[in-house]
Amino acid sequence: MKKLFLAAIAVMAFGFANAQTGGFSKGDTFISGALSVGSTKQGDAKTSNFTVVPSVGYFVSENIAIGGKLGFGSSKNELDLKKNEFTVGAFGRYYFTPASQFSVFAQAGLDYTNTKTKPGDYKENEIGANVGLGLSYFLSNHFAIEANWLGLGYSVNNNGGHGAEKANSFGFGTDLRDVSFGVIYKF
Repeated sequence: MKKLFLAAIAVMAFGFANAQTGGFSKGDTFISGALSVGSTKQGDAKTSNFTVVPSVGYFVSENIAIGGKLGFGSSKNELDLKKNEFTVGAFGRYYFTPASQFSVFAQAGLDYTNTKTKPGDYKENEIGANVGLGLSYFLSNHFAIEANWLGLGYSVNNNGGHGAEKANSFGFGTDLRDVSFGVIYKF
């Protein structure tokens, strides 16, 4: 009886290990996003911040997904300096093995961010483009964990306009702190 019980457990474990889980295919839709909450204290100065950026994507072919995102961020310090950011963006992804449980992808994106700082109604506009890599690993048919590395980026910030010089930024991230992690839900 003990051997039969152990054999049944071994068969179930083997079945779970070999079960095809998840993967993407043409017509699939997924949601993902970013959420951060933080606080910084330096001496007597304290700053609190909050950011939420949900995104949605759709597979237009077996390997290509397109999508968009909307984001909001806010920060405030004890001097009542408050900054609000609104972001809208689009992205495209190419998945190398979309139907498998583990898939690597390349991503390109374009974002527009509007920032307002009060008091003083200081406004900034920024347009940015980025290219990076990522990977998805499906835990079930609908849920996956994801890691992104947006390693190459360029942005233009008008620094509030009104005669201020524009700031052009170019960056290549080779630091592991540039990797972000998230969760995907596939419909």
